Amino acid sequence: MNLSIGIVGLPNVGKSSLFNALCKEQQAQVASYPFCTIQPNRAIVPIPDPRLDKLFELLGVSRKVPATIEFVDIAGLVKGASHGEGLGNQFLANIRDTQAILHVVRCFEDVNVAHVAAEINPRADIEIVQLELTLADLQLIERKIDRLSGALKGDKKLLPMMELAQALREHLAQGMPAATFPQRNSDLFQAINQELRLLTAKPMIFVANVDENSLVQGSPYLDQVLAVGKEQGIEVLTICAKLEQELAGLSDQERQEYLQLSGVEEGGLEQVIRKSHQLLGLISFFTMNEEEVRQWTIPRGWTAPKAAGVIHTDFERGFIRAEVVPYETFVTYGSSSAVRAAGQMRIEGKEYVVQDGDILYIRFNV
Repeated sequence: MNLSIGIVGLPNVGKSSLFNALCKEQQAQVASYPFCTIQPNRAIVPIPDPRLDKLFELLGVSRKVPATIEFVDIAGLVKGASHGEGLGNQFLANIRDTQAILHVVRCFEDVNVAHVAAEINPRADIEIVQLELTLADLQLIERKIDRLSGALKGDKKLLPMMELAQALREHLAQGMPAATFPQRNSDLFQAINQELRLLTAKPMIFVANVDENSLVQGSPYLDQVLAVGKEQGIEVLTICAKLEQELAGLSDQERQEYLQLSGVEEGGLEQVIRKSHQLLGLISFFTMNEEEVRQWTIPRGWTAPKAAGVIHTDFERGFIRAEVVPYETFVTYGSSSAVRAAGQMRIEGKEYVVQDGDILYIRFNV
């Protein structure tokens, strides 16, 4: 199961710089004028996890395979995007399949980087982007209602869905996101959202893109984003995309040392991964053999057979049992043979719920 995150924001807020920093390579064009990003930028990035590195070191195998995350960076949105202004609305479809959204907000001053408004105003910028996402969803639900109107003539069972769609339309028309819709946990809403992939129903993280000094000292711009995040219950990450991009070419150790010198304990990618996993309720488990150790990402609460199905569908279909070792236990003993000799290898059946950091040996028969 690959994690996929869309990156949105106004033009020239640092979206493409952040994209390049997260991907550790220059994949997206960066310029000081609006609409530099024309085609959506996509990149699949390994998820950093020190547990995978430790297992690779202990096992001495030839290959380690991390789980991955896909980032999708689209053109900047502007006021009126939902009605065709600018370029961003053309690419909103590219992030409908993502599981979460990073909303990048400009919190830095730079006379060499144009801003779409007369002044930098993070609160106003956030309102513009959120409204455009809401209006884009409103257009989708209105088209859904039109289709339901025709279908209702032959199937009255669709009436409850029509009533919910109309209530959702009214909610969105008031400028409120689908994530705050009172019936968002109902089966009917889930069915509509599965079809339409509403942007404002997705978990969101604000990324306050600050200058290097503000990483530690803070700023009035950052305070605005933090205030909006608190009001709306949205997590805020503070990142200097320019600094992150400059460090992208360094080794992991060099990069971490430089970030710490700048007063930052955790890099941008690590922050994004951690918060995204928390928002989406994801965990990781590991598998290993004579050649490789591999990391897998699944939703929290999945049973062993379902987790096995991520590895291969045959594993779920023919699941017999899972031999389980917690990561900490494996590190303590250092090898599978030592774990077995100490009697620390647990045998779990179909009802076992996989825990974060579990090492699984799947036994199956098809």
